[in-house]
Order: sequence, then C-alpha cells, then structure tokens
Amino acid sequence: MSAEHRNEVRQRVFLKGRISFNNGASSMDCMVRDFSASGARLALSETATLPATFDLYIPQKDRTFRATLRWRRADGIGVTFAEEAAAPAPAAPAAETADAPLTVLLRRIAELEAENAALRRVLAGMAQAGGTAAA
Repeated sequence: MSAEHRNEVRQRVFLKGRISFNNGASSMDCMVRDFSASGARLALSETATLPATFDLYIPQKDRTFRATLRWRRADGIGVTFAEEAAAPAPAAPAAETADAPLTVLLRRIAELEAENAALRRVLAGMAQAGGTAAA
C-alpha cells in the first residue's frame, strides 16, 4: 500500500479536461479522474512530454487551474493546483456571511446536476448505439 501524501481527500470524478502550455500553442485532451481543491489525477491518451507547469481547463466547472506536475505513471499523472493569490476580501455583512455556506452548497448541487445530465447523455448514446447494433 502506498502512503497518502495529500492534505485533503480527492473525489472520484469523470470530467473532460484540456491541458495547454507554450502560451496556448500546445494542448491536449485529458480526463480528470480524481479532483480536490488542491490537485487532481489526470488520465492521458497521449504520451507527450508535459512541462512542469501548465494550464488545466475543465469545461464542466468553467474554470482554468494552474497545475504543477507532481508524479507520472503509465495510467496518468498527478498535479497540484497553484494557490490563487488571495486578495483581501472586503468585510461582508453578517447576513451575507451566514448565506455563504448555502451559496457554496447550491453551486455544488448545480455542478453535480450538470455532471449527472452529461452522464445521462452518454448512457443514452450508448444505449442507442447498442440498439442499432442489435437490429
């Protein structure tokens, strides 16, 4: 068994990703298999050499992360995300502070619903392809 080196647990996901580097001149598709706020495990179909740092765009999250390569194996790579520069946040009124967890929860629910809808489309396409193959 390998020792766990992460500070937080990653969630298993199945998200499309796009790696870009060389100021956007080079890019490749990947699958995000595990994800947390601090890093991810990516599955690559191409065995190209990657730079130590690159941008990872995840369309379903509509977000680009600055990623640093941490490890590489035959089945994929592990990356950590650069800490975003924390600008001092303006003091929020007490009512907004109380609603912050609800806002985070609602955003997460929307992300999960979008992921479920995408998976349903994939399954429907697979079922349709299977039905035409049987005919």
